[in-house]
Amino acid sequence: MTPALPHPLIDAPALRRALGGPQPPLVFDASFELSDPAAGARQYAQGHIPGARYVHLDLDLSAQPSEPHASGGRHPLPSREAFAQRLRAWGVRDDDTVVVYDRQGGMVCGRLWWMLRWCGHARVHVLDGGWAAWRAAGGEVAVGEPDAARTGAVGDFSLRQPLVHLCSVQEVAARLGDPTRTVVDARAAARYRGELEPLDPVAGHIPGALNRPYTDNFDADGRYKAPAQLRTEWHALLAGRDPHGVVVHCGSGVSAVPHVIAMTLAGLPAPTLMAGSWSEWCATPGLPCARSV
Repeated sequence: MTPALPHPLIDAPALRRALGGPQPPLVFDASFELSDPAAGARQYAQGHIPGARYVHLDLDLSAQPSEPHASGGRHPLPSREAFAQRLRAWGVRDDDTVVVYDRQGGMVCGRLWWMLRWCGHARVHVLDGGWAAWRAAGGEVAVGEPDAARTGAVGDFSLRQPLVHLCSVQEVAARLGDPTRTVVDARAAARYRGELEPLDPVAGHIPGALNRPYTDNFDADGRYKAPAQLRTEWHALLAGRDPHGVVVHCGSGVSAVPHVIAMTLAGLPAPTLMAGSWSEWCATPGLPCARSV
C-alpha cells in the first residue's frame, strides 16, 4: 500500500514552531505579479519570513530558452533534471522539509510546491494564507537579503518518482470528447468565456472544459476552504463525472495548482496538470478554441 503523502498545507503558528525547532524547514518566498515581474522581489526586500529565499517565477520556476522544456506556454516547465540542479544549487537536501509562500493567494508558490512533488520530494507544504497569515499570526519579519544559513551550500537533492501527474497539450487534444476525461479551466470566468484575454493571443477555452476559477478554493481570509466544503463544491462542478479523470489548466500552468491542492484536501484524486495550459493550447496550430459569448 502506497503511504499517504504529507499534508499539502501548513498554518502560520505551526511554521513558527517549526522554525524554532531543531530541524527548521527551508522556506521559499515565491511572490510574483504577472503585470509587474519585478514586484515580487521588491515585496520580498520590504519584508519576508526570516531565512526565506526568494524565487522568481520567470527566472527560477520556468525553463530558460537554453534549457530543455517539459511543457510549452508562457511559463514552460524546465525538465526535472534541470530543476533538480537548481534545487541543489539552492541547498535543498533529500531530508529537508520545504515550506513555500507568496502574496498572491498561493497561486505562485503552489507552482514550486507542485514542481518539488513532481521531482519526488514529498515533504513540501504551502503556507496556508501566505504572507498575510504569517503577519496575522505575529510572525517575525526580516528585510533585505535573507538570513539563509546555507548560502553558498550545495544540496544533495536527488530525483525520485513523480508524486503528481503531468500531461501534455497533445495528450489532452487526443482525448477531447472522451467521457472519462474532464478538463477544468482555472482562469477567471470572463477569460474562460472569451470576453477578454489580457495575456494570450487568442480568447476562449478548450471545447468541453468546465470553469472553476482558482480563487473559488479560498475563503475570504485567503486560506483554503474546509475539506468538506471543497468536496461538496467539486462534486457539484463535476456533476457525476469521474474525479479520477480530471485535468486542470489555467493560462500558463501556475494558477491551476490550487486546484490540485484543493482536490487533495477534499479527499478526491489529485488531478493531472496540463502545464502548457491555454497559452500553449491556443498557440498550437489546429487545436480548437471555443467561446461562450
